[in-house]
Amino acid sequence: MISFVICLLALVAGYFTYGKFVDKVFAPDGRVTPAVAKADGVNFIVMPNWKVFLIQFLNIAGTGPIFGAIMGAKFGPSSYLWIVLGCIFAGAVHDFMIGMLSMRNDGAGLPAIVGKYLGGKAKKAILVFSVFLLLILGSVFVYSPAEILEMFGGTTTMWIVIIFCYYIVATLLPIDKLIGRIYPLFAIALLFMAVALSVVLVAKWPSIPEIWDGLGNKALTVDPSFKDQLFPCLFIIIACGAISGFHATQSPLMARCLKSEKLGRPIFYGAMITEGVVALVWAAVSSYFFYGDPTPGYTLFDATKELGLSTSAPKVVYLMCEDWLGVVGGILAVLGVVAAPITSGDTAFRSARLIIAEELHFKQKKISSRLLVCVPMFLACIVLLFWQTGNPDGFNTVWKYFGWANQTLAVFGLWTMTVYLAIKSKPYVITLIPALFMTTVCSTFLFVSHQAFGMSESVGYPLGIAVLVFSFVWFQVWHSRYEKNKTIKDNN
Repeated sequence: MISFVICLLALVAGYFTYGKFVDKVFAPDGRVTPAVAKADGVNFIVMPNWKVFLIQFLNIAGTGPIFGAIMGAKFGPSSYLWIVLGCIFAGAVHDFMIGMLSMRNDGAGLPAIVGKYLGGKAKKAILVFSVFLLLILGSVFVYSPAEILEMFGGTTTMWIVIIFCYYIVATLLPIDKLIGRIYPLFAIALLFMAVALSVVLVAKWPSIPEIWDGLGNKALTVDPSFKDQLFPCLFIIIACGAISGFHATQSPLMARCLKSEKLGRPIFYGAMITEGVVALVWAAVSSYFFYGDPTPGYTLFDATKELGLSTSAPKVVYLMCEDWLGVVGGILAVLGVVAAPITSGDTAFRSARLIIAEELHFKQKKISSRLLVCVPMFLACIVLLFWQTGNPDGFNTVWKYFGWANQTLAVFGLWTMTVYLAIKSKPYVITLIPALFMTTVCSTFLFVSHQAFGMSESVGYPLGIAVLVFSFVWFQVWHSRYEKNKTIKDNN
């Protein structure tokens, strides 16, 4: 518990120290923002600061900081360090920089930003990659809450139809008509759940593993058959609570709703730190569930000890909330595992619509123009949904690769920011180090994970290091050429 408290304080301190430093590096000013200059009453619209913050928080959060932290806690207290360090030095910087770059580029989406700084080929790659990722996310977040809601009545198919109809409406309507009204309520519920659990956690002060007890793979001490390696799997599993590429598709949505650049740090950096706090709370609660001393918390729910590391994340949420928070906890648990993914799904579709429209230069003020983009997009999602429902392992197959794709998207974002800072002669090291680290994580995951190539560690890890070296050399060569050409241009 001492580790939990220290890490919690570190996250808060990170916002006021490193967050302020990053803000100073970017240097927001008083220029007119896209929300004002391009106001259209649909996507570009000034909204109250508190509402923008809550929408941004729920957009990037969903179930990510809950489910990811629960699964990551199986590795032990090393999950605390990744949440804190990843959030302060990578995730919050990533979200802030993308949001600010979007505002500096007329509210541009991720592909347009990547294309401007990494080139046309990178833009095309990220366009396809991000839209594909968003459609996968949207379809997954139709299917998973539908399965849960089935327990309360009806059929999975019925709930899929209901949720999908909501997605269509939310994607087509102006952002302030539906999302702007209901998201703040869900965000408050998600925050209340985290605060309530942290209060109970401190009151109970359970004996759980501390950082100084060791940072190795804790799961292997109780289950030798546990397949996931701490590196790189921990850094893939805990995404939204530390750094997530999905956030790069969401920050531009709110960049189109801010009336001042100076709001960037509290909205973008601050929302990510808040998400880190939520993830940290769930990592500590889950640590009690899996490794509480003298007996793990799950033994309170199952005398036969059938629960354990194999307990699903949604089940951990429900059991812990109901036991610690009572009836209110049960309601919040439903909001956490149902409403949160639904709100992530609808913004995923909205982001996909805007990215496609921006690339095709389709104005989105008229609903007919929005339908022109949405119809093919929803048809593709319906096909994916049919495949998921007809395949017994469909959901697991789709979800298996989402984590890797999510972090790979973050790699593109981090390299874009690094090039931008280098061009502006600013301290690019603040994004170069996270870019190199996440590049190594994603490549190594492909090499050694049993979910991908499944190479032996003796082969996969050296290949991961080779990718690290190549990435660093590539950047240094590019930067050297850029500076040389810049000097020649200035002299002429």
